[in-house]
Amino acid sequence: MARFDRMTVLNRMMELGLIPVFYHADVEVAAKIVAACAAGGATVVEFTNRGDFAPQVFLELNKHFAKAEPNIILGVGSIVDAPTAALYIAYGANFIVGPNFNPEVARLCNRRKIPYSPGCGSATEIAEAEELGVEIVKVFPGKSVGGPDFVKSVLGPCPWTRIMPTGGVDATQESINAWFKAGVACVGIGSQLITKQIVASGDFEGLAQKTAQVLHWIREARGK
Repeated sequence: MARFDRMTVLNRMMELGLIPVFYHADVEVAAKIVAACAAGGATVVEFTNRGDFAPQVFLELNKHFAKAEPNIILGVGSIVDAPTAALYIAYGANFIVGPNFNPEVARLCNRRKIPYSPGCGSATEIAEAEELGVEIVKVFPGKSVGGPDFVKSVLGPCPWTRIMPTGGVDATQESINAWFKAGVACVGIGSQLITKQIVASGDFEGLAQKTAQVLHWIREARGK
């Protein structure tokens, strides 16, 4: 069962503007990654369902932070079907993210009051997702579907839409400025933030500093 209610999760996502995205098969390493992101200020983190026994890794990760740092909000990405979403919800996922839009997942998450951010690549997909209760729509792959210009085009006729691009968002000031000036609510950043080099070298202090820098750029882009 989720420890955070739906509105708390959504508000935190929009307040911060950054959701680090990662997968690691080792629980101890995964915990260090999450802790580093949180130390940098990003307290909403997406663990992706990509490896063998990923649900068990997430379960242990979630149990750890429920005691060690209960302010951290953990969710799960790369979810493409309702049974998998249900498993992670049972393991305490506070939000669900997918590369595609699945109405069954939307209904399940809506019933359980769990935020769902499906990957959408057109105005029609976005509208269909919103009709089923989606508050923050993931645009994926962000760069391939049109980048910041796509966001501007959607928000023109649909200013109520909240967009979170993932895939094509770089951990650079130029990229952050472009996306937030276009009007995104938040961004998901994976390997551009949590790089293989950082993980391999165990430079988690460097990850915390890099996360803090990205959050600073987001505040600047928002004029805060």
